[in-house]
Amino acid sequence: MRIDTPAGSILCDPWVNPAYFASWFPFPDNSLLDWETLGQVDYLYLSHLHRDHFDAAHLRRFVSKKARVLLPEYPTSELEDQLRELGFTDFIKTVSEEVLELDGGLKVMIQALTSPTDGPIGDSSLWVEYDGVRLLNQNDARPTDLALFESLGHVHAHMLQFSGAIWYPMVYELPQAAKTAFGKQKRDRQFDRTWRYIDDLKASHVFPIAGPPCFLDDELWQFNDIFGDEGNIFPDQSVFMKEYAKVGGTNGVVLLPGSVSEITETSIETTHPTDVDEFFANKVAHLEEMRERKRPIIEAEKASWRHPEIDVLKEMKRRIEPLLEESIYLAKGVGGPVRFDLVGYDGDAVESIVVDFPGKEVRRYADEKVRYRFRTERALIEHLLFIDEVDWVNSLFLSCRFSAARIGQYNEFVYAFFKCLSEERLQYAEGWYDEHERTTDAEDITLGDWVVQRRCPHLKADLTRFGIVDGDQLTCQLHGWRFDLPSGRCLTGVGHQIRARRAGEPAPATDGDTPEAAATPA
Repeated sequence: MRIDTPAGSILCDPWVNPAYFASWFPFPDNSLLDWETLGQVDYLYLSHLHRDHFDAAHLRRFVSKKARVLLPEYPTSELEDQLRELGFTDFIKTVSEEVLELDGGLKVMIQALTSPTDGPIGDSSLWVEYDGVRLLNQNDARPTDLALFESLGHVHAHMLQFSGAIWYPMVYELPQAAKTAFGKQKRDRQFDRTWRYIDDLKASHVFPIAGPPCFLDDELWQFNDIFGDEGNIFPDQSVFMKEYAKVGGTNGVVLLPGSVSEITETSIETTHPTDVDEFFANKVAHLEEMRERKRPIIEAEKASWRHPEIDVLKEMKRRIEPLLEESIYLAKGVGGPVRFDLVGYDGDAVESIVVDFPGKEVRRYADEKVRYRFRTERALIEHLLFIDEVDWVNSLFLSCRFSAARIGQYNEFVYAFFKCLSEERLQYAEGWYDEHERTTDAEDITLGDWVVQRRCPHLKADLTRFGIVDGDQLTCQLHGWRFDLPSGRCLTGVGHQIRARRAGEPAPATDGDTPEAAATPA
């Protein structure tokens, strides 16, 4: 998205090239736009380092290096470092949640989210104001609430995510009926979260952006939402408009590549390169044309992945074992061995390697029981090791080029560790979880027949906004995490106990008001 004002232009998250092992492509296709012109901007904003937002090849080739970079306040320097490698030199280091006035009266504010589960160590939203007109590019970010943006004045344009951006549940080795049921739950949660954000901000106009990707490789074609599958987590903008209408939404605006919306305090005028309804009515034809046009790109990428000279076990030991030695919270959170089944070039031979978190080692699989297992092509792991990739989530897992199985609940620590395969990232994540564990939410609220802590134990979402109680279970709609209220146990993942008691019952006695005592459920 490009924002133009009389005081300057801001290019946001230009993504054109395929991401995640050539699995994700932007849809609708934006590669045919005049990027030579669009890249001549005053400011550049990259919300985070996910490769469907940070397109290094495109940034290097098409975006002016004279652009001033609006840099979110992140705990690591990775975003700045990677932009400097691409040739950018002028950085405006913003302070999270502080309004900054730029030249000509243009005002911006970036809210940085910095938990280890926010993007690849960080995600952000951009607020912009010029001459009384305000815009919020929320993008993928999931803030606990939007009160800060609302407090700065009425927002006229609200851009936000509505579609899936994950591998769940498609890659799990489950019966198709179970996949469909889980997918439908996730699809419904995605829309519910979107409606809550829209209702919080009450902007004049709502723009569904940040999704969905499309899948053009024949091996992944089934992930496109073109088969009438109610469990598909990648609904497109036309589906958003239909669902939004069901909840009374009348202010949605769909943008195609090349669309332009001119916004004032009292009006909006949008022009499109083609009829929007007709475009989505012909979605399958557009995807099939894209698939043929992009096929050489996919095949060229696939040809670059094999590195038979790499001893995968040896290299995984060299890279991962020092991090296992340093890890306390993540290793404890994983709590057991994680197995990688690597399928050879012939499609049959399998080498199984275990990352043993309690044993602090990487070794060959020894027929033991494991709770977490991934199956993927050996070539993909070879490539990750070859390029020294520090984030296997922002590469392998988001590619959906794997299958997974687990015994028991989802474990966020597994994915947190594999996005932190560098000392800088690991140390930050360890420190964040250490601080998070020591911090207890002392405020209680009443939801239905229960008194619970106000902030979700997972990522501190405000349960007055996102909490729903059904019987003895509470669901936090921000990320879909569920809790058993009588026991306080998290039903979605490992850890994250919630404090709860039935309304009318006295609060439990505490021992000296210690965090540990305060966190004990009734």
